[in-house]
Amino acid sequence: MTPILLNNIILQPFFYLGAVVLLFLFGWKTKGKSPDTHRYVLIAAPHTSNWDFVFFLLIIFKLRLPVYWMGKDSMFRWPFKGILKRLGGIPVNRSEKNNVVSFMAKAFENTERLVITIAPSGTRRKTGPWKTGFYHIAREAKVPIVCGFIDYQHKTIGVGPVFHPTGDMRADMEAIRSFYVPFSGRPSLSFAER
Repeated sequence: MTPILLNNIILQPFFYLGAVVLLFLFGWKTKGKSPDTHRYVLIAAPHTSNWDFVFFLLIIFKLRLPVYWMGKDSMFRWPFKGILKRLGGIPVNRSEKNNVVSFMAKAFENTERLVITIAPSGTRRKTGPWKTGFYHIAREAKVPIVCGFIDYQHKTIGVGPVFHPTGDMRADMEAIRSFYVPFSGRPSLSFAER
């Protein structure tokens, strides 16, 4: 995977300071702290706007989380491809579901420090239930799931609890979904059924 700018020791303080200033100017608060583990799947929800990406980047910069994130491959075209990859982007062909799970699980196996961010809705539009790829990646890689959230109503973004998959996907997904009940997406937009 492409080395990310967030790991650059010279640039990190500038990213941090920029994030703090921009969050203040936008009037947003942050909650939570960086998890005590260096390998996990970070889910980002609700995902209802292109602004979600900007705000999640700001919390990543503020908490100094060295994350990679998965996005649809159509985003990774010129002129944005290079910078998106340097910001941790991993292009995903959504028609190859099993290959993505295996690829990401193998990536966890081959490194001591890896955080992968995924929007479980898979899109900004209102759709059916969440996609479960994040769960399968975490389970196959034997890493926890960390709940990242954005709440437009209270202008709050942050990192919530660490969740360890038990293998009972139905019960685990219900527990994860219940964490997100109080959070609202961007006004006039609703997010995928959890």
